[in-house]
Amino acid sequence: MAPRYRVTLTEPERTKLEALTRKGQTGAKKFIHARALLLCDAGPDGPAWPVADVAEALGVTSRTIEHLKKRFVEEGLDVALERKSREKPPRDVIFDGAFEARLITLACSEAPEGYERWTVRLLADKAVELKFASSVSHMTVQRGFKKNELKPHLSEYWKIPPQGSAAFVAAMEDVLAVYHLPYDPDYPVVCMDESSKQLIGEVHAPIPCKPGQPKRIDDEYVRHGVAEIFMEVEPLAGRRHVTITERRTRTDWAQQIKQMLDERYPEAVKVRLVMDNLNTHTIASLYQTFEPQEARRLAERLDIHHTPKHGSWLNMAEIELSVLKGQCLNRRIAKMATMQAEVAAWEQHRNSSTKKIHWQFTTADARIKLARLYPKL
Repeated sequence: MAPRYRVTLTEPERTKLEALTRKGQTGAKKFIHARALLLCDAGPDGPAWPVADVAEALGVTSRTIEHLKKRFVEEGLDVALERKSREKPPRDVIFDGAFEARLITLACSEAPEGYERWTVRLLADKAVELKFASSVSHMTVQRGFKKNELKPHLSEYWKIPPQGSAAFVAAMEDVLAVYHLPYDPDYPVVCMDESSKQLIGEVHAPIPCKPGQPKRIDDEYVRHGVAEIFMEVEPLAGRRHVTITERRTRTDWAQQIKQMLDERYPEAVKVRLVMDNLNTHTIASLYQTFEPQEARRLAERLDIHHTPKHGSWLNMAEIELSVLKGQCLNRRIAKMATMQAEVAAWEQHRNSSTKKIHWQFTTADARIKLARLYPKL
């Protein structure tokens, strides 16, 4: 099909356009238009490029080139080179920064009675009711959310620390000081944490994935109890050990401590142990499990540092637990023995890679970024 608008340049027009493309002071838009017209020239000496090729060469759309050719044919070279003048005057700004600020404040407030959260339509109606503007569409609200990265429909569980708590900051700074000690094999820093995982079996065998179709898992399943996970990780050495058990009582924790000290760190003088304040994580658990002489022997090889309450994010073992669940346990596993074998394989691979944890947060950072948590003197 022949092009609807045909560009044929005269010699003076070509000379003018070539001069514009050689100047270093020609505006970007005018330069692109001049190059496009030269390439579209279907005269005797012109290259007569197809519209698609011109658009690709200049990084614009074919529609832009077609509009340019139309303006050149109907209105002449000077009009085609200049930016098209606005046909309608610009609209008055209705939704300014003050409107956005009030809308954001409203979206971050409590939802109306009977609603779990604000929706864009509820906010649009409420903005009109509060006379933020005479009329507001839900799309205006949505654009404001996107612009300000506001997502009132989302929520997340978070460890919210107490404000102005001396106990919290004392435990936090103690743990941070331990994390920044130089590596010492005689006094290794080990982080310990616990978690759980449901043992879940399939009722119907999953359908494997194939091109164009993800793996399909039936929503019906069978529960087979709960497995308890003990995670210990030495961040600076890139070592970790995971134990899967049926329970996590005081005795289970004490047995984990004995195995850690006697089997995995037999040469260490003391193990600097970082863990949370769970009621089983005490020296008393050792005395409840072993003879007094054995309990004392184990206790003297421990240097315990507890993370503060609502401060479990300070425990690096949580990072490793997250990796374990994401890489290994994010699936249905029906039997304890299967989970133990899978976790052992994951542990061996990760230890062979010597995956370390590089903790960057310091006490100096805490005193600046978490100043609100410190008591006001």
